[in-house]
Amino acid sequence: MNALKTALVRMMLHLGAVLPLGLARVLGRGAARLFWLIGGHSRQVTQKNIALAWRELNSEQQAKLARDSLCATGELMGEMGHIWLRPWAYVATLIKSVHGEELVCEAVASGRGVVILAPHLGNWEVLGLHLGTLGKTVSLYEAPRLAGLSPLIKQARQRTGAQLVPANRAGVASLLRNVRSGGIVGVLPDQVPDNPGSGENVPFMGVPCFTGTLAAKLIQRSGALVVFGVAQRVAGGFALHYQAADAALYSQDHTLALKALNAGVESGLRRCPEQY
Repeated sequence: MNALKTALVRMMLHLGAVLPLGLARVLGRGAARLFWLIGGHSRQVTQKNIALAWRELNSEQQAKLARDSLCATGELMGEMGHIWLRPWAYVATLIKSVHGEELVCEAVASGRGVVILAPHLGNWEVLGLHLGTLGKTVSLYEAPRLAGLSPLIKQARQRTGAQLVPANRAGVASLLRNVRSGGIVGVLPDQVPDNPGSGENVPFMGVPCFTGTLAAKLIQRSGALVVFGVAQRVAGGFALHYQAADAALYSQDHTLALKALNAGVESGLRRCPEQY
């Protein structure tokens, strides 16, 4: 069954890759709208989360944001063939603008490591590829549920020079070594860790949420510069935004640092909430 699912995903990726990007996104949105009508777990979770996080919106506005969110997920799926399967030289042409890149470049040039906090906003795969062009980049990698897709994903993510390391203690040690030596480390700050000892409950969008401590520990132990990164979906491609983190994220107080981390993620998602 997994082999069949893997083959279907590969077929969809290759189909998306040969279609114009705009058409691939349209098809993704169409599939998401159909899924919305059918209902299901993802729709229910999206609606529940939006009701909790956007309490200032009325029920009609919340429903619209939920639909837009699922459509954005459809666009993400539709465009992945372009991002994973086509050459970097082509993907680079989809980056329509880059804001704040100098923060990363100046730190790397001075020998200071950089921790990039890239939440699941927009298309974080594009951001990861761009980071690989700015300096020695190392990120954690956790194999997908469909193991047959792992070689494809690893090759795609590493083709601009980034290195993927396993999401275990040895991998975290590799992150620390790289950032201490002046390299770049990419972390998904909103990824929920499996180990209850690897996070704390701190506010996010006004709701207590279990938040991983990995990024805060890397920052405290490395003295690296901290930058939030987002690849926002725009017409014809993506707009990349790099933004310096609040000073509180450098705090030795874990709780204070985690609150600042979540506040930074919240600030980014308010730029394009439907893409989160």
